[in-house]
Amino acid sequence: MRGRFHRRALRGAVAIASVVVGLGLVACTGGASKSAQGGSQGKDTVTVAFRTPNWILPISAPGFTQGENATFSSALYRHLYEYKLDGSAKYNIDTARSLANPPEISNDGKTMTITLKDNTWSDGKALTTRDIQFWYNLVSANKDKWASYRAGGFPDNIADFTVKDEKTFSLTTTKVYNTAWFVDNQLNRIVPLPKHVWDTDSATAAAADLSATPEGAKKVFEFLTAASKDPKTYASNALWKVNSGAWKLDGYVPGGEVVLTAQKVYSGSDKPKLSKVVLKPFTGDDAEFNVVRSGEIDYGYVPAAALDQRKYLESKGYTVSPWYGWSITYLQLNYNSPKSAPLFKQAYVRQALQMLIDQPTISKVIWAGTASPTCGPVPRKPGADGSADGCAYSFDPAKSKQLLESHGWKVAPDGQTTCQRAGAGPDQCGDGIAEGTPLAFTVTSQTGFAAATKTFAEIKSQMTKLGIDLTIKEVPDSVAVTPACKPTDANCSWDMSFFGAQGSWYYPAFASGERLFATGAPVNLGSYSNPEADRLIEATQFSGDDSSLKAYNDFLAKDLPVLWMPNPVYQISTFKSGLQGVEPQDPMNGMFFQDWSWKN
Repeated sequence: MRGRFHRRALRGAVAIASVVVGLGLVACTGGASKSAQGGSQGKDTVTVAFRTPNWILPISAPGFTQGENATFSSALYRHLYEYKLDGSAKYNIDTARSLANPPEISNDGKTMTITLKDNTWSDGKALTTRDIQFWYNLVSANKDKWASYRAGGFPDNIADFTVKDEKTFSLTTTKVYNTAWFVDNQLNRIVPLPKHVWDTDSATAAAADLSATPEGAKKVFEFLTAASKDPKTYASNALWKVNSGAWKLDGYVPGGEVVLTAQKVYSGSDKPKLSKVVLKPFTGDDAEFNVVRSGEIDYGYVPAAALDQRKYLESKGYTVSPWYGWSITYLQLNYNSPKSAPLFKQAYVRQALQMLIDQPTISKVIWAGTASPTCGPVPRKPGADGSADGCAYSFDPAKSKQLLESHGWKVAPDGQTTCQRAGAGPDQCGDGIAEGTPLAFTVTSQTGFAAATKTFAEIKSQMTKLGIDLTIKEVPDSVAVTPACKPTDANCSWDMSFFGAQGSWYYPAFASGERLFATGAPVNLGSYSNPEADRLIEATQFSGDDSSLKAYNDFLAKDLPVLWMPNPVYQISTFKSGLQGVEPQDPMNGMFFQDWSWKN
């Protein structure tokens, strides 16, 4: 969820760069001109507005899928494969940045043989297939605790994992999958782990082969997870001193500043050009933007409400650049809510609610043109315009009212709309909806995002006109307080959840929905379930035909597992004009600080 879920997570999930609203702006100081020349801490350092990460283990965990954690982890620990969406590479693999060569596929389409390049850990030890197998053993034995796991997916779909030698291993799948899907959406999860340091269950015991058995792998995982849940020791714990990434952790303050320094023995070809990256959190939009205006930060963002100050920033030596994402934004509905589930399970109710969301106007006015309507589960091209052309449902309050009245509701504009004709007939409210039931919902949203606050004020206004009561509840972390749940769970009372102020979901290279909208999917927080959706999602995993992805998109666009919302840019980035390598900004939300440098 933004957390950013960031490219490998929910944003919101995908990294929420910290934010709030209101523009109590300060005047630009004389320091702005000075730091515009070389950065706030010198030409070998860059300061970045960034929410403090709180998960360091490169195996995602439920509740820690925010994008800032993905960026933090990938700076320290390289993935087997990195990807790019420019159409230049087979399977979208970024061959220069990846640890391995592209996989070789067997004639029957089931076996992928992968050969590692020459790389080392920061302590000089060779990175080998043993480190891949270590990761595989850990996620296999602890898949119920892995945020990326979905029953039937990786590693359930692996019939055989074989290490051939120190450089080569193979994966044989249980079925013949669409190779593009498997490479982009399954192999993207593999992160080699330093077995020679981490294969232990104690800080005092030497690493061995404990993970070779499921029982031992559970002990190792428990040990590593406990360490990752102790942020105050991140900078001092010996576990995190050995890494494969371009950066090493030099300083960490829980809830505060994080310092990354260049890994001098980094074996990748994309060597860091800076010596230090300082990640600085802010309490909100106004606090962050004040610092940008004063010239005291090198890379930050412009709140949508302040985009009219673009020329001012440019005059002070900043570049302003919208960061478009391979993403969708939506309002999650809880199909297990004891109160609201019977309502959400009625397709006409979802349709009526969707027709009250004026996506084009919200995109243009509230998001200052930096958002575009979401029409379905497959993202539109990054940077798409703000029209709703092609969306299954347009903004249409009159039709919304007609839908409700034709299904037995007494619509009371500016009052309280209630069910008048209870029952399961075609002109009645629907199964489980009693006479007198009001259309009343609470949406749990993120604090700190001015545009999101204004968006829900607009939606609330439109719903009020039809007698629908919408209560807006803002919390610091909407993902954490609206977990996937069962109707019997005490914490299952939430109705709607929004974690999309910077996009709700950032896709891997292949935009399929097995993690989002399939029954039991790990990020299906609202527990949406539809057999036809499951069938179409599964088809995208096996068919190499583009029509399968289109069929999946078209069905869910109409079925509305969620309510589609304006999809904003990840952020409107702003950075000192002397800072090079920031662009192009990765639509999958990757941040590669090693590409950045100061212009001489």
